[in-house]
Amino acid sequence: MGKSGGFLETKREEKKLRDLGERTQDFRDINIHMKDEYVKSQAARCMDCGIPFCHMACPVDNICPEWQDLVYTNEWERALEVLHSTNNFPEFTGSVCPAPCEGSCTLGINDDPVTIKNIELAIVEKGFENGWIKPKKADFATGKKTAVIGSGPAGLSAAQNLVRMGHEVTVFEKDECGGGLLRFGIPDFKLEKWIVERRIKQLEDEGVVFRYNVEAGKDISIEELNSKFDAVVLACGSKNPRDLGIKGRDLKGIYYAMDFLTQQNRKNQGINIEKEIINAAGKKVLVIGGGDTGADCVGTSVRQGAEKITQIEIMDKPPVSRDETNPWPQYPLVLKISTSHKDAEYKYGNDPREWNILTKEFIDDGNGNVIGLKAAKAESFTDENGRLGFREIEGSEFIIEADIVFLAIGFTHPVHEGLIKNLGLQLDQRGNVQAFDTDFKTNIDKYFAAGDVRRGQSLVVWAIKEGREAAKAVDKYLLEI
Repeated sequence: MGKSGGFLETKREEKKLRDLGERTQDFRDINIHMKDEYVKSQAARCMDCGIPFCHMACPVDNICPEWQDLVYTNEWERALEVLHSTNNFPEFTGSVCPAPCEGSCTLGINDDPVTIKNIELAIVEKGFENGWIKPKKADFATGKKTAVIGSGPAGLSAAQNLVRMGHEVTVFEKDECGGGLLRFGIPDFKLEKWIVERRIKQLEDEGVVFRYNVEAGKDISIEELNSKFDAVVLACGSKNPRDLGIKGRDLKGIYYAMDFLTQQNRKNQGINIEKEIINAAGKKVLVIGGGDTGADCVGTSVRQGAEKITQIEIMDKPPVSRDETNPWPQYPLVLKISTSHKDAEYKYGNDPREWNILTKEFIDDGNGNVIGLKAAKAESFTDENGRLGFREIEGSEFIIEADIVFLAIGFTHPVHEGLIKNLGLQLDQRGNVQAFDTDFKTNIDKYFAAGDVRRGQSLVVWAIKEGREAAKAVDKYLLEI
């Protein structure tokens, strides 16, 4: 695909970003619009590898080589058709997906992989710019009514596919507007919210009805869901945060990461904040957790004007390049430096991350406020069952000063109280709603589950895949009843 031998002539080049000094002063998108010449030259690197491992690695089965070839030959609209054939929302994945496709790109065996994610984003934005992306309404109506609980990526993809199949679709969202964590969890500098609103408008034009500030099982009862709808898709996410059970956890100034991030997004959108304002301005910030959510806390704290930021992770520092235990085409478990880390390094002069840090106790100022963390260096080990563990290195205890702490250590399972508990839904061993890959059915008739509520905390791309597959299962069910 692309240009014959193009990968020998052209090196991987990342898209351009806004100047660090400028972008750290606001919450706007950090990206600079990609020019066609850049996109086509990078698409030319796709090497016609014969077996496209990028396709295999992508949860939504994106047909990457085909649309990269079409971009190179200037057939952008056809590229968009191929892209949309597997992915409802390429602008979401093109912005926030960790790109497992690139990790499995054949070129990555001995060179830098193709910039697949950037090309994907460029295609869909070209589609919007040229008016190629329009509402697609079903040619017929089945008369069947479906409810989707939650408007995150799983709920949106399920709703769009179901309405295009001719079913009536109503999405119930407990927040004041749609998008789920796309809207409230992911910072604007990674995904501006007009991008989410643009897709929601398309779904509305296709016939999807959105009802906001409605919590299923509370504002609309289970009895009403049962009487008004022929099928219900649970796509309400995995939002029960993992806590840190150490001494001092109840001190003031310690927050869950998502409370911090969602509040800032609401402020950016001009939504009134009735709760306590969480503000990192002028404070020593400690972020516990080394994943994407932790990095988002770093980037947000930089923009709020933190005095200092430290991000800690109990895991070993990843290698710069693959080691022998992580061969291609596995997802590369290597050190990644997010734009938020670069933002912090620009402002404070160093990467804020520290590795192999064991948390022991939060320190009290005597008045119930956190002023630091007692920590220690840790070393990893593997037990006799092959399980990874960590132990404290003797004599390595130290103090990290902190005026405000964000816990970014993931989510345990969906919130059980309310709809899930009252329905009597069966849960798996991890506390997720049990529904199988084959039909997405729960143990309660006409209730289906998709996305993080079913599989646990995962990626946006997996949520889109789950929504698409659940829609197929619901359609089959509706046509049989």
